[in-house]
Amino acid sequence: MMPLESIAVGLIGYLLGSIPFGVIVAKRAGVDIYSVGSGNPGATNVLREIGKPAGYLVFFLDFLKGILATTWFLVPIFSFSGDATLGLWGLPAAVLGHTYPLFAQFRGGKGVATAMGGLLGVMPGCLLIGLVSWGVIFFSTRYVAIASIGFGLSLPVCAFVSYWSIEDPAGEGAKLFLALVVMAWIIWRHRSNLVRLREGTENRFERKTKK
Repeated sequence: MMPLESIAVGLIGYLLGSIPFGVIVAKRAGVDIYSVGSGNPGATNVLREIGKPAGYLVFFLDFLKGILATTWFLVPIFSFSGDATLGLWGLPAAVLGHTYPLFAQFRGGKGVATAMGGLLGVMPGCLLIGLVSWGVIFFSTRYVAIASIGFGLSLPVCAFVSYWSIEDPAGEGAKLFLALVVMAWIIWRHRSNLVRLREGTENRFERKTKK
């Protein structure tokens, strides 16, 4: 039963992740998000090109996709085993769906917001540490890319500490592996940002001063 449940959670997670909220919100505003700014349908580009309300809405909806992908099967009506570790299949599937969405010609975002939502479902402690890392780095540098990579790097550190600090680390081993996968995926998806950072051409958020 468990293999079938894992497949089902992964499939639903991918389909949830494939909902292109950035594209949908931008289209409602009369904007083709692929043709403006960085061309990325993620919350950051939506915020830059359309405005804060739209950007925050996309972030929230992408975050929500991750939560649903790692928790929907816990609802009794679905008659699943109730094993919360099934979320470890839903998280990477949702991030994959967000990055290569079936419903948007496989042109998606970087998956950070969706990964954050998924982590709330399976590794809330590491999510908290990751968010603190993201905030410290972002407000120090004003670079979203650096903050996102810092978020990714913090995850396996947190998972490693958890793995070695409990008496029965069996279940934590899978979480450590997942944290490493998420970290590698985030860095890979930001490789173009790293190139622009090296060249000094990466966009940064600047505080707007009132005139």
